[in-house]
Amino acid sequence: MSSTLDAPPTQPPGNTLQTEFDFVLPRGYLDGSGVLHRAGTMRIARARDEIYPQSDQRVRDNPSYLTVLLLTKTITKLGSLPEVDTFVVESLFASDLAFLQDLYRRINQEGHSQAAVSCPHCDTEFTVDIAGDPSGES
Repeated sequence: MSSTLDAPPTQPPGNTLQTEFDFVLPRGYLDGSGVLHRAGTMRIARARDEIYPQSDQRVRDNPSYLTVLLLTKTITKLGSLPEVDTFVVESLFASDLAFLQDLYRRINQEGHSQAAVSCPHCDTEFTVDIAGDPSGES
């Protein structure tokens, strides 16, 4: 006789978890060779991603540095760069850093990269993906 503990876990249809989100930076990271990197991917943070930096001396000296370390852990791709390290995140334009901070908050707290907006002219409400598309449009 088989018990329910022996059965493989099932997931209801349509109930999936998106763990990675593509994005396009508003300005982009300009590397040392003059190549502009705008398209990337960010994954949902894990508990260890948020716990690990707490013991880092740079975060103890400057709590704002936590953002840099969280982004280096969760940005899995940026253009053709082999990796996204602290130098890359520190070298981002301020507007791109703000964009990534907002994206991080949205996907980790709300589970998506979308925002509800309304047209200022006709008051029509709709949803936009703040991560943008490959052309850089929202």
